[in-house]
Amino acid sequence: MLQKVETRFSHVKPGETKFLSGGLRDFFLYRDLGIAEATRGMVIAQLVKANEAPQDGTGWHYHEANFHIVIMLKGWARFMYGNQETLVAAGDCVHQRPGIIHYLFDYSPDMEYLEIAAPADFKTVEVEGPCAVPPVTPWT
Repeated sequence: MLQKVETRFSHVKPGETKFLSGGLRDFFLYRDLGIAEATRGMVIAQLVKANEAPQDGTGWHYHEANFHIVIMLKGWARFMYGNQETLVAAGDCVHQRPGIIHYLFDYSPDMEYLEIAAPADFKTVEVEGPCAVPPVTPWT
């Protein structure tokens, strides 16, 4: 049986929240969509976009999250999931199963994705990677 948790209605329109720095990665900008507040921390939904050219990427890590998806809205990003390189392009949806070790190492200047995760305050744990990471594509 589902646990009943009091949530609130939320409707965030473009322009009501801004893309800001200060999120998990310095080289990305984040736009809060109001879901963490509406669900009292059960879920977060945010837009993430490229802000600086890729250099070192995210490093190898995993998230302590029960649910985590990335829906690429614009551009592309290259991830390593374990030792498998994966190109995620506009229109693609990736379910990052709990505990999957990954590395976002390359992305286009116009990259923008929707990230939805539970809980809202999921933790990121840096780990040793299983393999080398390919080089990035320079922005021109």
